[in-house]
This record gives sequence, structure tokens and C-alpha cells, in this order.
Amino acid sequence: MSKKMEAMTNGPMLNAYPDSLGGTLGDIVSVLQKPELKDVFTSFYILPSVFNTDLDRGFSVIDYELSEELADSKDIESLQKLGIDLKLDFILNHASVLSKQFQDIIKNGSASKYKDFFINWNDFWAGHGEMTEEGYIQPDQELIKDMFFRKPGLPILMVRMPDGTDVPYWNTFYQEIKYPKVAPQQLMDVCGMQYCVASKICDYINEGIAEGKKPSEISFGAYERYKDEVVSYVESTRMYLGQMDLNIKSPLVWEFYEDTLNKLAGYGASIVRLDAFAYAPKEVGEKNFLNDPGTWELLEKVRKLADERNLTLLPEIHASYREKIHETISDKGYMTYDFFLPGLIIDAIESGNGATLCSWAKEVLEKNIKTVNMLGCHDGIPLLDLKGILSDERIEELIQIIVGRGGYVKNLHGQKNMYYQVNATYYSALGEDDKKMLLARALQLFMPGKPQIWYLDLFAGKNDHEAVKRAGAGGHKEINRTNLTMDQISEGLEKDVVKRQLELLKFRTTFPAFAWDSNISIASEGNTVTFAWENDGYKASLVANLSDYTFEIEACDKEGKKTVI
Repeated sequence: MSKKMEAMTNGPMLNAYPDSLGGTLGDIVSVLQKPELKDVFTSFYILPSVFNTDLDRGFSVIDYELSEELADSKDIESLQKLGIDLKLDFILNHASVLSKQFQDIIKNGSASKYKDFFINWNDFWAGHGEMTEEGYIQPDQELIKDMFFRKPGLPILMVRMPDGTDVPYWNTFYQEIKYPKVAPQQLMDVCGMQYCVASKICDYINEGIAEGKKPSEISFGAYERYKDEVVSYVESTRMYLGQMDLNIKSPLVWEFYEDTLNKLAGYGASIVRLDAFAYAPKEVGEKNFLNDPGTWELLEKVRKLADERNLTLLPEIHASYREKIHETISDKGYMTYDFFLPGLIIDAIESGNGATLCSWAKEVLEKNIKTVNMLGCHDGIPLLDLKGILSDERIEELIQIIVGRGGYVKNLHGQKNMYYQVNATYYSALGEDDKKMLLARALQLFMPGKPQIWYLDLFAGKNDHEAVKRAGAGGHKEINRTNLTMDQISEGLEKDVVKRQLELLKFRTTFPAFAWDSNISIASEGNTVTFAWENDGYKASLVANLSDYTFEIEACDKEGKKTVI
């Protein structure tokens, strides 16, 4: 184990957006200062909307300054005074269209200092495909057959340059293109047309855009002779949001990486989660996701920068168990996420059999895999990850159980056999049963690793279908992202299921049996599973009954005094 790992507690870590509890990071600090939360958490994973961001609930970063709306430096200082260290996100693959670097490109085009900071699609694929009428290269099929695109079509955003040309940039994730409404005075000025004509054309343009048409697709009726000039003007006014892929071959990108890690370390981060790192290395003819050796070379370069700043990296990646990517990451000396645990605990509770769960726990120990584990999170309950550890038939049964309790299935490109995750709160996934929720929490806290606690799980949050409706298309994740008011938090702290979870978490945080180097034994027999931790003469054990959802926790100090928790 590295010295950084030894210095970092394996105690529970809160996980929330900065506005999840009360509305601001300052409100979360006030919640953590409550007597009920004393000694409950040692760490806090603040999701990246704490930064200056736009799309994707924070994962499209404009810059890594704190969001003026949600946080300030005093909040960070208050967390440090509480003895709480931070886990923060660093998005390696992309930055926002609104970043200073991309805005400079839009303003200055090929004269921009940052012209190579992002990936010009046509430059990347030059000589490896055919130019289309739309102005982007369609790569040769044999070169992209092994590529994984997150959305239909090619991952590009066409961007208007100062000289009026459109240039495609690599855009793996989200994008939005908006056209501001056109006023007659604008067309009169640009095109020299009469007011009545300009007014009529504005009606065509604004109505067509409202219907989702591109300007070139809009009919101008009797005024088609103005179309080319008007469309060119309208296109010059378009506004973008998007997560634009970085060119990791650019020295300026590596300066940006260093500056970002300096800032995260300055905020008091101990763990830096590397989001979307596996998409960052790109080569013609190679996979654009987890290519080898590019991915590992990138990680090693970033790790050297992190080591200089005493930061522990946590690469985030979803892959099936049978691919053994979690082992590869661990073997290379990184912490990894235990994305198998959420589904395995539900499987154990619903089947009354903990053999597979215990087998996985033993494997973590035997292979010395250092994990951050969880129940719920901001994304969903992972399912693709379970392929190879559970049968496809059993995974499908779990899907149907959770969907039957109000969850949503997230498929990739609409292919059912590519199921990825189910979106639901963990409490609702367990049938909104307090006993099951408490059993799941106890099992998590006795698993090897550092437990990460989704705030809504702590408060036994239910599926928020109204939030999904408000979010519209693609808003399925909002089912498990309900922001709680201070009144709702106060009410929640009075609930037995919340009080008991806090009691378990406080025990996990404060009792000396729990450490990275503890001796852990695990057993499964029938419907009973047993976990036992021992460190420096202190012992803690969990005996869980998966048939009636009861459990008993016993603690023993150095003097042999036993306490039932």
C-alpha cells in the first residue's frame, strides 16, 4: 500500500451535489455540523457542479473555480475544520465549449493559441476517409468498427469559425446548439432588405427553429432569393454548449492538467476521481475507449503529477466483471470503484443467498484490490458490470425486480442486450423496505474498501418520477437526484431508518477495528453471511440473516469488552 493510501482514512464518505442538502455547500456544512452527524463522515465527494460548469449536472466544466452560486472558500475551510477531506472530480477527456480555450478558438479560428487544444475531427482523420457534403470526414469503416460512440452518428460538433467556415470538433458526450431569435432590424442591417420582407422572413426563421429545424431546412416561401444570405447570418449567431474532447498531445493541455491538479489540491482534495479518462487517448485505427497502451500511458503521466501534489487517483470506468478491467487498474497501483457491490447486495437480499457477494468480498481481499464502494450514486445501479459474476438470466431478473418497483432501464443505443444501469433510488430498488435498507447498509460497511454514501440513500429517498417528467427526454437519472430542503432534512433525521444508518456509520468511522490493513474474514452458509474485522486488538463482526433481513453487530475492544451495536 502506498504512503498516500496509508495516510488516508477508509472511513465513510458522503456523496452529494453541492445543492443536494439545503441548496448550497454552506447548507451541507451546517448539516454536517449537526450533533446527529458528528463523527459520521471522514470524507466528502462533492460532485463537479461545485465548479463553474454548464451541461450534464457539472460534468461539463468551464473552469475549476468554485461556483459562486453554490460554494465559496469558507465552505471548504469549514469542511477542513470538521476533519473532512475531499474527493473531487477531474474530467480528463473534455472541457466545456464555454471554456476560455474553446471560446478563443471560436473568436480567433486558426490564429487561436488554443487551436490544437481540442481535436479537430478533419485534421485527426485526414487521409483516412471521405469528405462529406456537410464538411466533415466520414472515416473509413475498418478504422472505426471497433470504436464505441456514446450517441448515434459520429461524435462531432460543427463549429462556425470567424471566416464563416464550419469546422467539426470531436464531441464524445453532450452537446446543445441554440439559435437566438432573429429580429427584422438585424436582417435589414445585414441583408439590406425592407422591413416588411425582413419581418416575414423572421417569422419563418423563428418558427422553424422552434420546431427543431436547421436554418437551411426552413422554407422562405416567396423569399427564397434571400435564403443563402439569411441562413449564413443565422448560422453565425448560433450558440453552443457541449463537452469538447481535449487533445492530450497538446502541451497546453498538460499545462491545463497541472493547473487543475494544483487547484484541486488547494481545495483540500485527498482523492481525485478521473472521469471519462478512458476516452481521452485517441489514435487512428485504435479503439477510442480504453485503448492499450495509450490509456495506461496517460494515467501514468497524470499519476506523476498527482504524486507531486500528494493526491490519490481514482480512475472511474464501467466494464463487465469478465473483462477484469478492475483488476488491471488495481494491478497498476490505483484505487478502483466497486461497481459490482450495488447489484450483488440486491441479489443477495432478494435471493436470500449471499454466496456470490461473499465470494466477491474474498476476491477483493485475496487480490488486494483497494476500492471505493457504494450502494446508490448520481448515475444509477450498475448492471453491465455484473456480466460474468452473475448470469445474464439473473441480471435480467434483477432488472425486472427494480423496474417493477418504479425504476427505469438505461440501454445503450436502444439495444436491450446492452443494458447498462437501472435508474432508481436504492431504497425504492429494495421495495422501500426499512429492514432491507439497513441490512444493505450494514453489508456495505463491512465490505472491504472505503464506503461512499449517497445522500439520498441515507435519507431513504424514494423514486422521484415527477423530477424525471420535468427533465424531459434523457432525464431518467433525475429519479435519484432529489434535492432535500432543510426542513426535509430535519424531518428525515427523526426517522428510525435514518437514525440507525447514522449509528452504523458512526460506528464504522470511530471503531478502531476498521482500517486498510485490518484482518477480515468472510463466511457464507445458507441464508447467513458473516463478516469480521480485526485490527490492533479491536474486533467487529456482522452476522446477517438474508431471509428475514435482520443482523447483529458486535464490537470487542482490547480488554475483551463486548458491545452489541
